[in-house]
Amino acid sequence: MEYIPVKKENIRNIAIIAHVDHGKTTLVDAFMKQTHLFRDNEEEMGQTQILDSGDLEREKGITIKAKNISVRYKGYKINIIDTPGHSDFGGEVERTLNMADSCLLLVDAQEGVMPQTKFVLKKALEMNLKAIVLINKIDKKLANVKRTLEKIQDLFLTLATDTEQLDFPVYYCIAREGKVWKELPTKELSTTDGDLSPLLDEIVSFCPAPKGDEKLPFQMQITSLEYESHLGRYLIGKINRGSVNRNDPVILLDKEKTIQGRIREIFVKEGLQWISVQGAYAGEIVAIAGIDSTAIGATLCALEHPEPLEDIHITPPAVKVRFESNTSPLSGKEGKFVTAKQLEQRLEQEKDLNISLKISKVTGSSYSVAGRGELQLAILVEQLRREGYEFQLSKPEVVLIEKEGKPYEPVEELIIDCPTEYLSTITEEVSNRKGELIDIESEELQTRFTYRILTRNLIGLHRVLMNSTKGTAVVNSFVIDYVEYVPSEPLFRKGVIISQDTGTTLGFSLTTIQDRGSLFVGPSESVYEGMIIGINNHEQDLVVNPCKARHKTNVRMLRSELTLVNLKPTIPLTIEFALSFINDDELIEFTPKSIRLRKKLLTETERNWAKRKNLTAYAKQQLGIES
Repeated sequence: MEYIPVKKENIRNIAIIAHVDHGKTTLVDAFMKQTHLFRDNEEEMGQTQILDSGDLEREKGITIKAKNISVRYKGYKINIIDTPGHSDFGGEVERTLNMADSCLLLVDAQEGVMPQTKFVLKKALEMNLKAIVLINKIDKKLANVKRTLEKIQDLFLTLATDTEQLDFPVYYCIAREGKVWKELPTKELSTTDGDLSPLLDEIVSFCPAPKGDEKLPFQMQITSLEYESHLGRYLIGKINRGSVNRNDPVILLDKEKTIQGRIREIFVKEGLQWISVQGAYAGEIVAIAGIDSTAIGATLCALEHPEPLEDIHITPPAVKVRFESNTSPLSGKEGKFVTAKQLEQRLEQEKDLNISLKISKVTGSSYSVAGRGELQLAILVEQLRREGYEFQLSKPEVVLIEKEGKPYEPVEELIIDCPTEYLSTITEEVSNRKGELIDIESEELQTRFTYRILTRNLIGLHRVLMNSTKGTAVVNSFVIDYVEYVPSEPLFRKGVIISQDTGTTLGFSLTTIQDRGSLFVGPSESVYEGMIIGINNHEQDLVVNPCKARHKTNVRMLRSELTLVNLKPTIPLTIEFALSFINDDELIEFTPKSIRLRKKLLTETERNWAKRKNLTAYAKQQLGIES
């Protein structure tokens, strides 16, 4: 593909921001198709979610990594940055907004303003990005455009840092059909013609060209990384000032070290591809090869003028887990990478590429991995499993921060949308987790609850609410504050059913065990001593032998008695369920093929000794006796 140079005045860098599933990636699909990025006979013309190329992104229907493309329109080059919408991947939004000069805020006409809408707009306005509002999905049955627009205006009034930010254009669209209107159509939407040209014209006229003096020394902040097998690592960012050419000597300024080098290649985005160019100027988004670094947030400068830019601020993580190599009796049988060293190397690689995760070595071969929420951690776990890694995880914990010598924990705003018939169910479930009701709104058989709840009490709630409402609830949350940490009793959980033996499960023994609770395993599955195979009906843990065979006798038995094995369906173990289920004395074992739960201490004797030791320590503490 041939690259046609464009002046800085004709460049527009715009980020598309929104809550999850409000239509960002669908709108980018329409941009690419209507600006003739593909020929009519290319397969992309019939595809959706073109930018969400990762398997996990397509399976879950969400954007995980921010991506950028460029389109040409009436002599202008528009660099479009598609950002994630889920709050767990807010770090991707925070770092990529540095490359934009304006933003396009998408809001679902039915759901209206959601938690991530507030988060991303707040970040955009703090960076003084010019905003265009796009109310999407106006064809939905329960769409309420008037109410949605009022909520958006209230949000701008709350978050604006300058009166000029209150003056923003509003458009209405059906991104799935690639239709945008300046005024809300009064006719039947299915018969009303439309395309993206009104929005493209607005981007060209309303959005500012990039700032930065081309005559000053070169300076660029690295906001993303990509890897290419021939040229190595690409450092991606927007040129803040000056210009850069091939073979220019540069210096990379990082908090930990500085690196001097020479630029081998410069690439700019043309459509979906990186195109090699001789040089680039201020305002352009480029990828630079030749500097071996993974320091996202570092500054790349002209060698004679080393001036670092301010660090990219990333909201701190709220939940952490401990990663360790798999130590179960079944370790090494299903994975490709099973040693502590291999896991360490992979997590160090993730640490370099993903700045929204806080990864640190704890002791020996164990790593603490902290993220925004359960979904972000679950995505990392699934990626490692698919790459062939075996490992084990501890129970998720909240990340505490220290203020004035005291520990503080995160508090989140929780918003639940569900049919009104589940009002009492939602109220009971959230009250059990000590959630404080802030607001409740009901309209057309739909109710929206707004709660304030501790992050530690939020872990696992999404799964519970989805089960309680038959999958109809829409649950969202984000961190709004930190409060002083006060230890409390853990949330109630029933006891577990633990395997007493190592071997293969038999249907005969499981038929008896299933009456005592709900099982995770079926017949002919490998188990080991200390492995959790189900949930007990009572509060205490129950130790059973799932490998026990029928006792052989010389007494002739009826054929019906020999074949009578009536097993109930098992509970499917998912990553999210496992993370929210386990207790402090338990671990999750992950392999490419299996998810298993286990006790940290596998034998019953070890667990009894540990329990007795804890009781003795507790008694001494109560009596004021020193150990």
